[in-house]
Amino acid sequence: MQAFSPLFRSGHLMTLAAHFWPRGPDERRYPARARLYATAPGVQVLVQEQHPAGEARGEFVLLHGLESSSRAGYMLSMARAALEAGFSAHRVNIRSCGGTEHLCRTLYHSGLTEDLRSILETLRSEGRGPFFLMGYSLGGNLILKLAGELGESARGLIAGVCAVSAPIDLLRCVKRLEARENSLYHSRFLRLMKKRMRLRHRLMPELFRIDGLDRVPSLYEFDDHITAPAFGFSGAEEYYRTQSAQRFLARIRVPTLVVAAQDDPLVPFEMFRQVALGENSLIELLAPQHGGHVGFLARGQPRFWLDQVAIEWACSLCVPQAHAPRTEQPSA
Repeated sequence: MQAFSPLFRSGHLMTLAAHFWPRGPDERRYPARARLYATAPGVQVLVQEQHPAGEARGEFVLLHGLESSSRAGYMLSMARAALEAGFSAHRVNIRSCGGTEHLCRTLYHSGLTEDLRSILETLRSEGRGPFFLMGYSLGGNLILKLAGELGESARGLIAGVCAVSAPIDLLRCVKRLEARENSLYHSRFLRLMKKRMRLRHRLMPELFRIDGLDRVPSLYEFDDHITAPAFGFSGAEEYYRTQSAQRFLARIRVPTLVVAAQDDPLVPFEMFRQVALGENSLIELLAPQHGGHVGFLARGQPRFWLDQVAIEWACSLCVPQAHAPRTEQPSA
């Protein structure tokens, strides 16, 4: 594995630069097909699928972060890297994201795994695989939770799981987002979540009420008054406690790579020390000192260092004799 030489040594600068860095989908060489999956009663999930020339060596299934979509830059560059390495790429729009609000009658939340599980089972029934799950931020929490929920049964469905900048303790991460130094991120996420609620109200006013929405001051309050009740949780505390991936890590039974920058401004790195990832021998922690939140832009080439890490990781799992990639351990 190529050592990571960060383009920026500021977690905030890396996070923002990676968000705006141009990354093309390369749909000329690899045409994208929009496919709808009926994952639950009254729910359809949109997936953008691309395939390499010839038989695929495996399938990368990519999940985005909070209030994002299949068009996120990190999803596009990872799909391109996967395709060039001979893998298919499935860019999943989490329920109601990516312009699909009209395709379901519910919201989404950070631990809602049934849609992804349904998609994987459908693909497996078509003879596809092996499947490598890659989730970013919220998507990282979700795929780790799914792997833990499945336990031993995941071995027949998932070849490997790669979680990037995953908020494995949801309450702690929401509190970090609400810190003064993260006001830019917090205000943006809250604005987008309120915007989505207003759109849901226009589409389905009988299901989505927006009384008092303008007065909701924080992400915690949004989840406490809107997200949690929508899914039967007593409030934000129960929602965060039951849906955080940290509760499921010990039950994971497939090879898992967790990538977390020590300077991530949104996900406290101390979480990864405290949950003792090392107690599960199937989980590897790759923890560069710098990288921000879903950043990891390299000073040299390849610019998108994380994409190459993921390809090497998947290739090592495709070939049983291959050596596992070396990982950077967190500094003391």
